[in-house]
Amino acid sequence: MGSCIISFTHYFCIRCGWAWAIVHLVCTFAMRDAGAVETAHAVEHVPPNVILIMVDDLGYNDLSCFGHPKIQTPVLDQLASDGIRLTSFYSGASVCTPSRMALLTGCHPVRMGWKQGVIGYKMGLRDGLHPLAVTLAEIFQNFGYVTAMSGKWHLGSATPCRPHRQGFDTAYYIDKSNNQTQQIWRNDSVVEEKFVNRNLTEQFTDEALRFIKKNRRQKFFLYLPYTAPHFPVQAHPEWKGRSKFGVYGDVVEEVDARIGQILTSLTDEGIAQDTIVLFCSDNGPQPGQAARAFPFRGMKWSALEGGTRVPCIVRWSGQIPAGKSSDQVVTAMDVMPTLCDLAGIDLRERTSLLRQNATTEQSSTSYPVDGRSVAMLLRGKVESLPERAILYWHGMGQLQAIRKGKWKLFLDRRATVAGLGIDGPLPDAQTEALKALAKGDGPVLFNLAKHHDELIDYSLERPDIVKQLSDAAMRELAETKKLTIPLWQSHK
Repeated sequence: MGSCIISFTHYFCIRCGWAWAIVHLVCTFAMRDAGAVETAHAVEHVPPNVILIMVDDLGYNDLSCFGHPKIQTPVLDQLASDGIRLTSFYSGASVCTPSRMALLTGCHPVRMGWKQGVIGYKMGLRDGLHPLAVTLAEIFQNFGYVTAMSGKWHLGSATPCRPHRQGFDTAYYIDKSNNQTQQIWRNDSVVEEKFVNRNLTEQFTDEALRFIKKNRRQKFFLYLPYTAPHFPVQAHPEWKGRSKFGVYGDVVEEVDARIGQILTSLTDEGIAQDTIVLFCSDNGPQPGQAARAFPFRGMKWSALEGGTRVPCIVRWSGQIPAGKSSDQVVTAMDVMPTLCDLAGIDLRERTSLLRQNATTEQSSTSYPVDGRSVAMLLRGKVESLPERAILYWHGMGQLQAIRKGKWKLFLDRRATVAGLGIDGPLPDAQTEALKALAKGDGPVLFNLAKHHDELIDYSLERPDIVKQLSDAAMRELAETKKLTIPLWQSHK
């Protein structure tokens, strides 16, 4: 019992200050003999801090802990050793804007009104996430968390769409991709008219460090969506030439080191044990860059595995077993329900927020969460998850594929040949298998357990699976489009 009291008192010292810690000690010893409080039980239910880190256009193979032969990422390697590596994690879409919609709302992006492209390409520059949407930040904020973001938003620059209006107490951000703007915002105001691209990773990290130090004594949610390694790929002067993989490697290794600063700050403030850290990428690598999606085909904009299958690491020391790896299918839409579950937040809290948002907008619109909690998997309580269908959206909005278990069905054969990109088909090796795929008709069925490169078509051998998945895709699409909210379009 004594060690539990010391542990909890240490926590109070960090979160509440020494005066409150002394009060706590007096009260605890006074009540101990009466058995009124079991301190160890109280410690177990302290809500954790949450840090959600998303990088931009990082390929599946671009970390050393995910197999890159030259890029060295010791910080993220250690994070994986201290937590769990998810090797079948899928982003919500194969491009920026819809992927971020899925991550922050737990929903298919089409539920959020997305139809195609990203803000600034096929979407208006002032389009964005509707105020009716309930974000992960709003849920944490409603539960008493201090919330902040530092990084790339890309969900709308019109006033109702800005992060400060979507659940973040404070936001330091660029509103679009780093190739589309040069302004940095703080809440509703521009604070820097012309940023230097190569310095953004440092600036976003410094802002995050200030937030952690300021809020170390209260529970917080920090969203850190770095712009790197999105093009233009430019190395910070201190990192230029340091990697063995050119400028791209320099940029990725800087991101790794900056994340190391974040993790070190948690340790220095005594809150590392009390903080969940989740790392992922928004989609696969940009075509034409040095990024790698190996061993998969396809890149950003594509529904092939390389377009949406991305690295993911989760750490919560003492709660998530260390050194684990799981190939269970997890998606970006699972992040909201999972983090809420780990933090002890009932997702029914979201219903009251839906009502509040609907009242504000004079609307009764409601919609479900498409993701599910995988907290039991992360905690090591289960080794496998019930099978479910997951959908693959092309960057231009089409539902192109569906996966259930080991089977993945492409509804559009053309999309399997090279992964359609922003300027047409992406370059790809003209192997005999690709030529055979191009000559066929109808859907294409892949067995990902046998051929992760998506080159061998099983559609003629397993017409039963083709029909099963085709029917499921149409059902899922109809269900997803049944309950939606509109995209915010400020020009209308």
